[in-house]
Parts: sequence; structure tokens; C-alpha cells
Amino acid sequence: MILIPYSFLPPTILRKISRIFFWLGKRIEGKFPNLNLNLEQIDYKISAKEYISMSITSVVILFLFLVGLSIPFSLKYGTNPLLSIFIISIISLFIFAQQILYPKLKANKRIKDIERNIIPALQNMVVQLNSGVPLFNVIAIVADSDYGGVSNQFRIAIRKMNAGQPQISVLEEIAKNNPSLHFRRVIWQIINGMKTGSNMADVIKISIGNLSEEQLIQIQRYGSQLNPLAMFYMIVAVIIPALGTTLIMVMSSFMGLSVNATKLIFWGLLAVVFFFQLMFIGMLKSRRPNLLD
Repeated sequence: MILIPYSFLPPTILRKISRIFFWLGKRIEGKFPNLNLNLEQIDYKISAKEYISMSITSVVILFLFLVGLSIPFSLKYGTNPLLSIFIISIISLFIFAQQILYPKLKANKRIKDIERNIIPALQNMVVQLNSGVPLFNVIAIVADSDYGGVSNQFRIAIRKMNAGQPQISVLEEIAKNNPSLHFRRVIWQIINGMKTGSNMADVIKISIGNLSEEQLIQIQRYGSQLNPLAMFYMIVAVIIPALGTTLIMVMSSFMGLSVNATKLIFWGLLAVVFFFQLMFIGMLKSRRPNLLD
């Protein structure tokens, strides 16, 4: 199912209406060279031109809806309607940017889900292979287990193998369309092992060793990034608000600000600090190594 964020219309109806913007989508398509790849990685069976056209259509509908709501309020309360239209235009552009970035964000989320579970899944496969279980059955066991994106990919593989497709061609297909570089490497190593007749348990052990080394490198890189981030947090979230509070109190007494104005400034400062706290938490989460469980 194709999901366009902030869209009021069902995807099928939106796709039909968006044809009127195909010419614009085709012109903008070159500005986003990775959009086609991101759409393939999240299993959206549409081109970048179609996705951009659908995004433009949903934004235009949202813009007209918000303008239709804002103009009566502007006329009622005596504000300038052009100001409302300008603000809505900025919001619409921001929403369009979010829609264009959505496939990339969803692909990154899928990468994290796969790489967080790939080492435990491979360890389970080694145990099963050492017990004498055939590779097909091992893949089926992982598919039925709870290994997040890895299990989802193996379910797709098992479904295609049961339909009569050769194991190697199925594995090549899921490796080709997968956004995770580490998952693709593991699958290609398994494919090479199958083609050369190698011991699959040994092949997967090598993959686990490589991933463990990469995991250690990611942890070290993450640790080196935490020190400057902690310093930045101390300056922006602790030192600046403390100094700002003192400065506001002094300036309010010199400038003769009213109590309500001073309260408004303090509430604004609190809102800025709260927003920064959320942004900092998101920054830490985004930098966390994908291979960490």
C-alpha cells in the first residue's frame, strides 16, 4: 500500500487525480536522484514522477482546504488574509518536503530494523546448521521467528521458494532490493557459499565475525561523538538558559517590562529549551549504531 503523509485522500483516488501534475513531477524528478531507489527499497511500486505528482496533489488539496478555513476567520477578526495565505504556503512547502523525504526515512527505519536483528538471526542459523538442519528449513525457521526485518525478508524468500523459484535466484533478488548494506553482504556470502558447496555454518560464522567487528567500530565511533554532543547540550540546555534567565530578570527591571510580558518571555524560553531537549534526544537516537540490539 502506498502511503503519502498528510494526505486526506485514499492512495488509489490520489493516484488518479495526480495525473494532472505528471508534467510537473517529471520536471522536478531530476532534483531527487535517489527517490526511485528509496521507493524500491520500501516496496512502493511507483516511479519517482508518480510519487512526486501524488505529493503535489495532496499538498495542493491541503493548501486549498486550509485557505478555505482561514479566510473566514481572517475576515471575522480583521486580520490580513494575505498573511494567512503566506503562512499556509510556508506550511505547505514544509509538508511537501516531508513527503519527499518520507521514502528515505522509511528506508532508514527498515535498515535499522534489519541490522538490529541480523546478528541474533545468523547465530540462530549457525546453531540450526550445526544440528544438521538443511538451509531451506533454517531460512524457514528464521522466517517464523521474531527477528524483525530479517524475518520479514526471509518470509518473502520462503514464499517465492515454495512457488518454485530456485533458492539462489530468490536470495539474489532479496539482496538486490534490500536497503541494508550489511544484509546484502551476508546474503551474497551465503549465495557464494551455496555456489561453491562450502560448509554454510562456517560461511555464516565468517559473516558474524565481520559484523561483530563492524559493530565494535560503530560503538567506538558513537562513543567519540558523545563527548562533543554532551558539551553542546551543557552549553545550550544548561548554561545559556541559566544566563538568559538572569539577563531577562535584570533587563526587565531596567526596561520596566510588565509582569505579563516577563512571564511571556520566560514561557518562550522554556518552550525553546523543551524543543531543544526533544531535538537532542532525536539526534542521539539517529546516531545510535544500527547493529546494536
